[in-house]
Amino acid sequence: MELKSIYNDLVNDHNMHPNNKHTIENPTLTLRGVNPTCGDDITLQLKIEDGVVTDGGFTGNGCAISQASTDMLLDDIIGRKKEDAEHLCKVFLGMIKGDEKDDAVLSELDDAIALRDISHMPARVKCAVLAWHTADEMLAETSRQL
Repeated sequence: MELKSIYNDLVNDHNMHPNNKHTIENPTLTLRGVNPTCGDDITLQLKIEDGVVTDGGFTGNGCAISQASTDMLLDDIIGRKKEDAEHLCKVFLGMIKGDEKDDAVLSELDDAIALRDISHMPARVKCAVLAWHTADEMLAETSRQL
Protein backbone atom coordinates (compact mmCIF):
# COMPACT_ATOMS: atom_id res chain seq x y z
CA MET A 1 0.00 0.00 0.00
CA GLU A 2 1.34 3.42 -0.97
CA LEU A 3 2.29 5.78 1.90
CA LYS A 4 0.11 8.58 0.49
CA SER A 5 -2.87 6.21 0.55
CA ILE A 6 -2.20 5.31 4.18
CA TYR A 7 -2.13 9.02 5.08
CA ASN A 8 -5.38 9.63 3.18
CA ASP A 9 -6.95 6.71 5.04
CA LEU A 10 -5.86 8.21 8.39
CA VAL A 11 -7.38 11.59 7.56
CA ASN A 12 -10.60 9.97 6.35
CA ASP A 13 -10.84 7.78 9.45
CA HIS A 14 -10.38 10.73 11.83
CA ASN A 15 -12.98 12.69 9.89
CA MET A 16 -15.58 9.93 9.62
CA HIS A 17 -15.01 8.36 13.06
CA PRO A 18 -13.61 11.04 15.38
CA ASN A 19 -12.73 9.88 18.90
CA ASN A 20 -13.06 13.33 20.41
CA LYS A 21 -16.06 15.01 18.79
CA HIS A 22 -18.16 15.63 21.85
CA THR A 23 -18.49 18.11 24.70
CA ILE A 24 -16.74 17.42 27.97
CA GLU A 25 -17.94 18.05 31.50
CA ASN A 26 -16.48 21.02 33.35
CA PRO A 27 -13.80 22.09 30.86
CA THR A 28 -11.03 24.29 32.20
CA LEU A 29 -10.68 26.03 28.84
CA THR A 30 -13.06 26.60 25.96
CA LEU A 31 -12.27 28.54 22.82
CA ARG A 32 -13.98 28.87 19.48
CA GLY A 33 -11.88 28.77 16.32
CA VAL A 34 -13.27 30.01 13.03
CA ASN A 35 -11.85 29.93 9.52
CA PRO A 36 -14.02 32.48 7.70
CA THR A 37 -12.50 31.65 4.32
CA CYS A 38 -14.12 28.24 4.12
CA GLY A 39 -16.55 28.12 7.04
CA ASP A 40 -14.69 25.81 9.43
CA ASP A 41 -16.05 26.53 12.90
CA ILE A 42 -14.98 24.54 15.97
CA THR A 43 -15.29 24.92 19.70
CA LEU A 44 -12.39 23.27 21.46
CA GLN A 45 -12.62 22.26 25.12
CA LEU A 46 -9.78 21.14 27.37
CA LYS A 47 -9.67 20.04 30.98
CA ILE A 48 -6.34 20.67 32.70
CA GLU A 49 -5.72 19.22 36.14
CA ASP A 50 -2.40 19.46 37.97
CA GLY A 51 -0.69 20.65 34.79
CA VAL A 52 -1.94 17.73 32.67
CA VAL A 53 -4.50 17.80 29.84
CA THR A 54 -6.81 15.15 31.28
CA ASP A 55 -9.68 15.46 28.79
CA GLY A 56 -10.67 17.25 25.64
CA GLY A 57 -13.38 17.43 23.08
CA PHE A 58 -14.66 19.50 20.20
CA THR A 59 -17.88 20.41 18.50
CA GLY A 60 -18.55 22.24 15.28
CA ASN A 61 -18.48 21.78 11.57
CA GLY A 62 -16.01 22.05 8.78
CA CYS A 63 -14.26 20.28 6.00
CA ALA A 64 -12.72 16.84 6.36
CA ILE A 65 -9.24 18.30 6.90
CA SER A 66 -10.27 20.59 9.77
CA GLN A 67 -12.34 17.93 11.49
CA ALA A 68 -9.64 15.25 11.16
CA SER A 69 -6.91 17.65 12.27
CA THR A 70 -8.90 18.62 15.38
CA ASP A 71 -9.44 14.98 16.30
CA MET A 72 -5.74 14.24 15.77
CA LEU A 73 -4.76 17.19 17.94
CA LEU A 74 -6.86 15.92 20.83
CA ASP A 75 -5.55 12.37 20.43
CA ASP A 76 -2.04 13.82 20.68
CA ILE A 77 -2.46 16.08 23.71
CA ILE A 78 -4.91 14.30 26.03
CA GLY A 79 -2.91 12.71 28.82
CA ARG A 80 0.13 14.94 28.32
CA LYS A 81 1.58 17.69 30.46
CA LYS A 82 0.46 21.14 29.38
CA GLU A 83 4.03 22.00 28.34
CA ASP A 84 4.22 18.88 26.17
CA ALA A 85 0.89 19.79 24.55
CA GLU A 86 2.24 23.28 23.80
CA HIS A 87 5.36 21.70 22.31
CA LEU A 88 3.28 19.47 20.01
CA CYS A 89 1.28 22.48 18.81
CA LYS A 90 4.53 24.23 17.91
CA VAL A 91 5.88 21.11 16.16
CA PHE A 92 2.68 20.76 14.09
CA LEU A 93 2.59 24.44 13.13
CA GLY A 94 6.30 24.31 12.29
CA MET A 95 5.70 21.24 10.13
CA ILE A 96 2.97 22.99 8.16
CA LYS A 97 5.10 26.14 7.70
CA GLY A 98 7.99 23.97 6.54
CA ASP A 99 10.21 25.08 9.44
CA GLU A 100 10.24 21.67 11.16
CA LYS A 101 11.55 18.86 8.95
CA ASP A 102 13.28 16.54 11.43
CA ASP A 103 11.54 13.17 11.10
CA ALA A 104 12.39 12.24 14.70
CA VAL A 105 10.64 15.37 15.98
CA LEU A 106 7.72 15.03 13.56
CA SER A 107 7.13 11.44 14.68
CA GLU A 108 5.93 12.91 18.00
CA LEU A 109 2.78 13.97 16.13
CA ASP A 110 1.58 10.39 15.62
CA ASP A 111 -1.31 10.39 13.09
CA ALA A 112 -1.12 14.18 12.62
CA ILE A 113 2.02 13.68 10.52
CA ALA A 114 -0.44 12.55 7.83
CA LEU A 115 -1.10 16.27 7.24
CA ARG A 116 2.56 16.96 6.48
CA ASP A 117 2.02 17.67 2.79
CA ILE A 118 -0.94 20.00 3.31
CA SER A 119 1.50 22.91 2.96
CA HIS A 120 1.52 22.15 -0.78
CA MET A 121 -2.21 22.93 -0.85
CA PRO A 122 -2.38 26.58 0.29
CA ALA A 123 -6.19 26.66 0.34
CA ARG A 124 -6.21 23.82 2.92
CA VAL A 125 -3.50 25.11 5.29
CA LYS A 126 -5.94 27.20 7.34
CA CYS A 127 -8.19 24.16 7.66
CA ALA A 128 -5.37 22.00 9.00
CA VAL A 129 -4.00 24.55 11.48
CA LEU A 130 -7.27 25.89 12.90
CA ALA A 131 -7.46 23.55 15.91
CA TRP A 132 -3.72 23.70 16.56
CA HIS A 133 -3.72 27.51 16.61
CA THR A 134 -6.78 27.45 18.85
CA ALA A 135 -5.17 25.00 21.29
CA ASP A 136 -1.89 26.91 21.24
CA GLU A 137 -3.74 30.12 22.12
CA MET A 138 -5.67 28.39 24.92
CA LEU A 139 -2.57 26.82 26.45
CA ALA A 140 -0.57 30.05 26.20
CA GLU A 141 -3.36 31.88 28.02
CA THR A 142 -3.15 29.45 30.94
CA SER A 143 0.59 30.10 31.12
CA ARG A 144 -0.03 33.85 31.41
CA GLN A 145 -2.59 33.25 34.18
CA LEU A 146 -0.17 31.26 36.33
